Amino acid sequence: MELLNSIQGDNVLVIQVQGDNLDASNVRDFRDGMQKLIKEQTRVVLDMSHLKFVDSSGLGALISCLRDTNSRKGDFRLSNISRSVMALFELMRMHRVFSIHENAEGAVGSFS
Repeated sequence: MELLNSIQGDNVLVIQVQGDNLDASNVRDFRDGMQKLIKEQTRVVLDMSHLKFVDSSGLGALISCLRDTNSRKGDFRLSNISRSVMALFELMRMHRVFSIHENAEGAVGSFS
Protein backbone atom coordinates (compact mmCIF):
# COMPACT_ATOMS: atom_id res chain seq x y z
CA MET A 1 0.00 0.00 0.00
CA GLU A 2 1.36 3.37 -1.00
CA LEU A 3 1.47 6.18 1.54
CA LEU A 4 2.17 9.68 0.22
CA ASN A 5 3.45 12.13 2.77
CA SER A 6 4.33 15.79 3.15
CA ILE A 7 5.03 18.27 5.92
CA GLN A 8 2.45 21.05 6.14
CA GLY A 9 1.71 23.94 8.45
CA ASP A 10 3.68 23.99 11.69
CA ASN A 11 5.62 20.73 11.17
CA VAL A 12 2.53 18.53 10.68
CA LEU A 13 3.07 15.26 8.81
CA VAL A 14 0.17 14.64 6.41
CA ILE A 15 -0.09 11.10 5.06
CA GLN A 16 -2.47 10.19 2.26
CA VAL A 17 -3.46 6.53 1.93
CA GLN A 18 -3.44 5.42 -1.70
CA GLY A 19 -5.90 2.56 -1.93
CA ASP A 20 -9.57 1.69 -1.70
CA ASN A 21 -9.41 -0.70 1.25
CA LEU A 22 -7.64 -1.02 4.56
CA ASP A 23 -8.26 -4.61 5.51
CA ALA A 24 -6.59 -7.90 6.39
CA SER A 25 -5.08 -8.15 2.89
CA ASN A 26 -2.93 -5.02 3.25
CA VAL A 27 -2.93 -4.04 6.92
CA ARG A 28 0.60 -5.33 7.53
CA ASP A 29 2.01 -3.15 4.74
CA PHE A 30 0.02 -0.19 6.04
CA ARG A 31 1.22 -0.68 9.61
CA ASP A 32 4.87 -1.08 8.56
CA GLY A 33 4.74 1.99 6.32
CA MET A 34 3.04 4.09 8.97
CA GLN A 35 5.52 3.08 11.68
CA LYS A 36 8.41 4.23 9.51
CA LEU A 37 6.74 7.55 8.69
CA ILE A 38 5.46 8.50 12.14
CA LYS A 39 8.26 7.14 14.35
CA GLU A 40 9.63 10.59 15.15
CA GLN A 41 6.56 12.74 14.43
CA THR A 42 4.29 14.20 17.09
CA ARG A 43 1.73 15.82 14.78
CA VAL A 44 0.21 13.46 12.23
CA VAL A 45 -2.83 13.74 9.97
CA LEU A 46 -4.00 10.70 8.00
CA ASP A 47 -5.92 11.69 4.86
CA MET A 48 -8.35 8.83 4.19
CA SER A 49 -9.98 10.34 1.10
CA HIS A 50 -9.28 7.30 -1.11
CA LEU A 51 -10.44 4.67 1.39
CA LYS A 52 -13.87 3.21 0.77
CA PHE A 53 -13.66 0.30 3.21
CA VAL A 54 -11.96 -0.39 6.54
CA ASP A 55 -12.35 -3.68 8.40
CA SER A 56 -11.57 -4.52 12.02
CA SER A 57 -7.89 -5.22 11.30
CA GLY A 58 -7.61 -1.82 9.59
CA LEU A 59 -9.29 -0.19 12.57
CA GLY A 60 -6.79 -1.93 14.83
CA ALA A 61 -3.91 -0.53 12.76
CA LEU A 62 -5.33 3.00 13.09
CA ILE A 63 -5.61 2.57 16.85
CA SER A 64 -2.01 1.39 16.91
CA CYS A 65 -0.94 4.58 15.10
CA LEU A 66 -2.91 6.67 17.60
CA ARG A 67 -1.31 4.91 20.57
CA ASP A 68 2.16 5.20 19.08
CA THR A 69 1.78 8.93 18.49
CA ASN A 70 0.19 9.51 21.89
CA SER A 71 3.04 7.67 23.61
CA ARG A 72 5.36 10.43 22.35
CA LYS A 73 2.99 13.11 23.70
CA GLY A 74 1.79 13.71 20.14
CA ASP A 75 -1.53 13.66 18.32
CA PHE A 76 -2.86 11.56 15.44
CA ARG A 77 -5.83 12.97 13.52
CA LEU A 78 -7.95 11.64 10.68
CA SER A 79 -9.46 13.53 7.74
CA ASN A 80 -11.59 13.00 4.64
CA ILE A 81 -13.42 9.91 5.88
CA SER A 82 -16.01 8.51 3.46
CA ARG A 83 -19.57 7.93 4.61
CA SER A 84 -19.20 4.16 4.56
CA VAL A 85 -16.04 4.26 6.68
CA MET A 86 -17.59 6.82 9.03
CA ALA A 87 -20.54 4.46 9.51
CA LEU A 88 -18.10 1.84 10.84
CA PHE A 89 -16.44 4.42 13.09
CA GLU A 90 -19.82 5.39 14.53
CA LEU A 91 -20.90 1.78 14.96
CA MET A 92 -17.68 0.97 16.81
CA ARG A 93 -17.78 4.34 18.65
CA MET A 94 -14.38 5.20 17.23
CA HIS A 95 -15.58 8.70 16.33
CA ARG A 96 -15.19 9.36 20.08
CA VAL A 97 -11.63 8.03 20.14
CA PHE A 98 -10.15 9.81 17.12
CA SER A 99 -10.02 13.49 16.27
CA ILE A 100 -11.79 13.52 12.89
CA HIS A 101 -11.78 16.45 10.48
CA GLU A 102 -13.62 17.15 7.26
CA ASN A 103 -10.40 17.75 5.33
CA ALA A 104 -6.64 17.63 5.80
CA GLU A 105 -6.31 21.42 5.80
CA GLY A 106 -8.73 21.69 8.71
CA ALA A 107 -6.89 18.98 10.62
CA VAL A 108 -3.52 20.68 10.03
CA GLY A 109 -4.97 24.04 11.10
CA SER A 110 -6.41 22.55 14.28
CA PHE A 111 -2.87 22.00 15.60
CA SER A 112 -2.28 25.75 15.78
